[in-house]
Amino acid sequence: MLGSALCPTLSKRGYIVVPTDLSPSNEGSTRLDVRNYNQVKEIVGKVKPDIVMHLAAETDVDRCEVEPDHAFSTNTIGTQNVALVCQKQNIEMTYISTIGVFYGDKAEPYTEFDEPNPINVYGKSKLEGEKIVQSLLQKAYIIRAGWMVGGGPKKDKKFVGKIIRQIGETQKLKAVNDKIGSPTYTHDFSRCLADLVDSGFYGLYHCTNKGVGSRYSVAKKIVEYMGIKDVTVEPVNSAYFPLAAARARSEMSRNYKLELLRMDSTRHWEEALKDYIDTYWKQAQ
Repeated sequence: MLGSALCPTLSKRGYIVVPTDLSPSNEGSTRLDVRNYNQVKEIVGKVKPDIVMHLAAETDVDRCEVEPDHAFSTNTIGTQNVALVCQKQNIEMTYISTIGVFYGDKAEPYTEFDEPNPINVYGKSKLEGEKIVQSLLQKAYIIRAGWMVGGGPKKDKKFVGKIIRQIGETQKLKAVNDKIGSPTYTHDFSRCLADLVDSGFYGLYHCTNKGVGSRYSVAKKIVEYMGIKDVTVEPVNSAYFPLAAARARSEMSRNYKLELLRMDSTRHWEEALKDYIDTYWKQAQ
């Protein structure tokens, strides 16, 4: 989902990109399971990259809750494998984390200076990955994303993609209005990430689109941007959709460090979402 935006962004900037995937679907991708240390070591040793972009993760929050061994094996040990190889071969690393490392009880958007306290196994497994990267590497970027938006018709399995597919099946949608977050368009995120890597300013960063919204407000905007008049969106609370994992009340984020460095090039999430909806339909046709 993110790689489909990041790879072309880096290529346009002159990087030679060597993509890997657990289940390669694109020509030129190499199969790699980050949970296998020897695989990571072999491929990194063969490519000899200047930087490793570690995007691999189990992002199914409910599966992580039900299968914690799988969550920590993928998100924590997988990250440790990549970090160890980068440490031993003196390679820079980028680790994509999540605003989900916070409990969600803060009234204002979270910044890089707030103390993490995950509410679910997914957040815990990603936070432990952060700690490992920080302990093993000096030349590393840790970037926390919010509610990820992107991937198009083939790769978008997240909230926006689900809503778009539901619109074709029903005239009445329901979306929760008691969870607030910061949508993160993959193209905006990729541009900021590339700028950060070019800068050499290692460290921990938040990178989400500007503004905040509920799942309900995002769903309303999707219907509006698709220009569909006969579909309504009804607000409901989280109890309407019982889930295995607890969700933070707030995943609001502020790109505080990027702002201080005057490097925050992200747009408001509504503008970015409209851009994505337009792109989505062009790809679907």
